[in-house]
Amino acid sequence: MSRGVTVAVALSGGVDSSTAAALLLEDARRVIALTMLTGLEPPGLREAAARVAAHLGLEHAFVDVRRAFRESVVEPFCRAYLAGRTPNPCVGCNRLLKFGQLRRAARSLGADLLATGHYARVAQDPAGVWRLYRGVDPVKDQSYFLYALGQEDLAGVLFPLGGLTKVAVRRLAAERGLPVSGGESQDACFVGTPGHVGLVEEMALLLAPDAPGLRPGPILDTAGRRLGTHRGLHRYTVGQRRGLGGGASQALYVVALVPEVGAVVVGGADEVESRWLEAEEASFVTGRPPDGGALVEAKVRYRARGVRARLSLPAGQPQGRFRLNFEEPQVAAPGQAVVLYEGEECLGGGIIARTEASERGRSVALGPGMA
Repeated sequence: MSRGVTVAVALSGGVDSSTAAALLLEDARRVIALTMLTGLEPPGLREAAARVAAHLGLEHAFVDVRRAFRESVVEPFCRAYLAGRTPNPCVGCNRLLKFGQLRRAARSLGADLLATGHYARVAQDPAGVWRLYRGVDPVKDQSYFLYALGQEDLAGVLFPLGGLTKVAVRRLAAERGLPVSGGESQDACFVGTPGHVGLVEEMALLLAPDAPGLRPGPILDTAGRRLGTHRGLHRYTVGQRRGLGGGASQALYVVALVPEVGAVVVGGADEVESRWLEAEEASFVTGRPPDGGALVEAKVRYRARGVRARLSLPAGQPQGRFRLNFEEPQVAAPGQAVVLYEGEECLGGGIIARTEASERGRSVALGPGMA
């Protein structure tokens, strides 16, 4: 990288973003640290980021994205839960905030590029097309969350950690005396925290107080029999086993959430799996989807194992949709991202809209002619 380039780095104060900042400082003339304030950042994030910036002697600015975070991430997240989906807000946060608002803030401060601590790689091919690749550390690879980035996004980003393992990053942090070298990176994401279910309920009361998904409703098996009563659809996700009550002769899993009647449909392990899914809001890194009929590797969740699937672009379907037929049945939850790969390259992905299991469950709850 040319030493005349100014780089802004997204800094949370964790080991990944801090190490990325340190590496950039050694290779660039000017590095600016930017820290996003979402209003839901973990306690101590501001102080941690400021401490690292001071340690490295970086210019440091806080970027207030609280309103955008609420409107673009938190509210859609809550609406999706009430609609019987299991959303992944990190995808939207990356695209709209980190590589949207944060990048604009970087430009306003004179930065040419925005860098983050993501474990992913980006390169330009001989034809000038930008390509997104997995990080070399298979455990930490985060390309899944970046599938919605396009050509303009990738032309202006750096991922200094993409070619490193987590072990190497910790070693580099320790060698440079970074104050967070022994700790994990802090993430402003609120999902998975003890209070996130309460947050959904609080937001739901403001956004859709009459939504069926917020109220108790029936738990049905795949024969349509009522097994019990749940406490709200937002407390469940497809594939979930715990919290369904006892008394069944076999292990039961959530097959589908049906918000129209506020029902949770449960079944056996084989009934929660799907041989196909349909996705919407498709985004492809190069701007073009692979050819219909292409065999790709698909990940239906971040931690899921990639499986081979046949991609189709059904005629007559709205633009931005695609279908996958799996070689092995998968537990896929509507609302989650499904991301497509060819070898090390991330091709793009979309949001799961329908699956074989979700349609099975809807038929049970609504009747065969209503699903």
